[in-house]
Amino acid sequence: MSALLRLTTTETKLFFREPMIVFFTLAFSPILLVILGAIPAMREPAEEFGGARMISVYVPIIVAMTLSMFALNSLPQLLALYREKGVLRRMRTTPVKPGVLLGAQLLMSTVLSAVATLALLAIGRLAFGVALPRHLPGYVVGYLLGTLAMFAIGLLVASLAPTGKSAVAMGTVVFFPTVFFAGLWVPRDKMPDILRTISDFTPLGAGVQSWQDATAGQWPQLLHLAVMLGWTLVAGGLAARYFRWE
Repeated sequence: MSALLRLTTTETKLFFREPMIVFFTLAFSPILLVILGAIPAMREPAEEFGGARMISVYVPIIVAMTLSMFALNSLPQLLALYREKGVLRRMRTTPVKPGVLLGAQLLMSTVLSAVATLALLAIGRLAFGVALPRHLPGYVVGYLLGTLAMFAIGLLVASLAPTGKSAVAMGTVVFFPTVFFAGLWVPRDKMPDILRTISDFTPLGAGVQSWQDATAGQWPQLLHLAVMLGWTLVAGGLAARYFRWE
């Protein structure tokens, strides 16, 4: 445990030495939320959303985008680079095994993504009056399952990508459809029925709906929780099967 914590601290310091990764994983989403909230129409009740304001609809979507950036851009790139440069191979000769590095990366990404999510919720509440989750246990469960599902997919990308550059490319290919079905371009409530049905079976489509349900004070639907758990098990199992240390 002490080795894990020390390595997590080291990995976090290295993470903050990469300004572009820091910007897109931590700063971009709050900036986007502020820009959207500054548009007057985003703060007005919209009949097509049952009287809800667009800014309230977009907060969980931006949370989903933030989680995707960590899981599909940052995590696969770093792990693929470490494998490409032989870092993982050299670690196998030390008391600190490569699995500890994997755990440190996951722990760092989980904590930082949670901090980013809390920042988004705080900005939404303080700046634009967006309601906080009324069903907190449901929100936490939905968020944890969404995090596990996305990181499992990120690990699968890292396991299949032979180099750091290919990990970026593969992560980007997965990123855009994932955030599309989360509602980034067309909110789920405005999607045609067929697209919304597909969205229900994607990790972040299910995640966004779970977070919206919890914010409204309801326990997330079992379908959406089961979908996120299923993605975790399938993608995580494939990642464990194909992950290479060297």
